[in-house]
Amino acid sequence: MPITFHLKRPPTVPLEAEVLSPDVVGSLTNSEIRSLTVYHGKRQLPLSEFFDVEGEQSDDLVFHGALNKVRWVGRAMSRGSITVHGDVGMHLGAHMSGGRIEVHGNASDWVGGEMKKGLIHVHGNAGGQVGAAYRGSNIGMKDGVILVDGSAGLEVGMRMRRGTIVIGGPARDFVGLQMKGGTIVLLSGAEIRTGAWMNRGTIISLQPLQLMPTFACSGVQNPVFVNLYSRFLQSWGIHLPFAASEGVYRQYRGDLAVSAKGEILIWQPA
Repeated sequence: MPITFHLKRPPTVPLEAEVLSPDVVGSLTNSEIRSLTVYHGKRQLPLSEFFDVEGEQSDDLVFHGALNKVRWVGRAMSRGSITVHGDVGMHLGAHMSGGRIEVHGNASDWVGGEMKKGLIHVHGNAGGQVGAAYRGSNIGMKDGVILVDGSAGLEVGMRMRRGTIVIGGPARDFVGLQMKGGTIVLLSGAEIRTGAWMNRGTIISLQPLQLMPTFACSGVQNPVFVNLYSRFLQSWGIHLPFAASEGVYRQYRGDLAVSAKGEILIWQPA
């Protein structure tokens, strides 16, 4: 049976709750979970001040309530699952190295920040810096999958090294900023400066993009790896076209402002 958390008192300021991870609570009794320390501003309080807790000793966690101000849920988790019924705050799944997080609502900034492995699926919208590197860090997301059904904010995939990010709705500026590898799929396109200073990696957009002049068209094609990605994403109900009868991808190489090059593929229906 999962451990269920019901938010009973919304925090008035951001609640730092790094303990809300299967790695921390998975082996604890109910009373031990309720006595875990969270940080409400400058105050250290027991978790039971904010949550009613049902269950114990499980790697599967379920949350109910408006967790907009609850930060660091699933931080550095390596196993198990987290399901959130409602919105959730910043740093969801940051540094995670395994397991699964599913949000039936919206998520704030830094979803999957510098994650190493695992799956995060946000059924609503996400904030900025999805899968990105934290300020001062050279490498963002290192592996894993992040799916956002809705829109996303600034700097999606900033400095990511590996892994896959799929954004269902429109994304804002600087998608793939300083990207070092991995794949970003934009089902509804993005605003400006996509791929700025990218060194490696692939950005796929099914909608037209306003590219910077430092990207040069290198032809049209239907790369074999898109076929593989299409099959991979089918399990989540995501259709990534690849058949020549459906259309072609126009390939752009860049950013020419830096020494190494990534690629942007823009779909052109038949």
